[in-house]
Amino acid sequence: MDGSHPAGFAEAGMAFAAAQPVAAPVLAEGTRFRVRVLRLSPGEATSLQSHLHRSEHWVVVEGTAEITLDIRARLVGEGEAVHIPLGQPHRLGNPGRLPVTLIAVETGGYLGADDVVRHD
Repeated sequence: MDGSHPAGFAEAGMAFAAAQPVAAPVLAEGTRFRVRVLRLSPGEATSLQSHLHRSEHWVVVEGTAEITLDIRARLVGEGEAVHIPLGQPHRLGNPGRLPVTLIAVETGGYLGADDVVRHD
């Protein structure tokens, strides 16, 4: 990598209420993958976090999410996706007036709930 940021990302700076996604039902699960539904109410955001053993791929299926990778953020609308590489600090926020729903595909050798490093 050359150290540049993905196209469409800007410096993060929007303030949100701290929250975790409301309900995260598991849609499918295997030895090295898990598929979940994440929902976030307007004005809420998850903590800035990373994972030591898994990467994630998020597809927004309802609303508009603000997705932060490291210190860069961008708006992601319905039908758009973002890949979160292993170890990359990331945050999900909802800057809109409607709930945000996304499908999160987690892949890696370990998918335990304790594979979270919080950066806030």
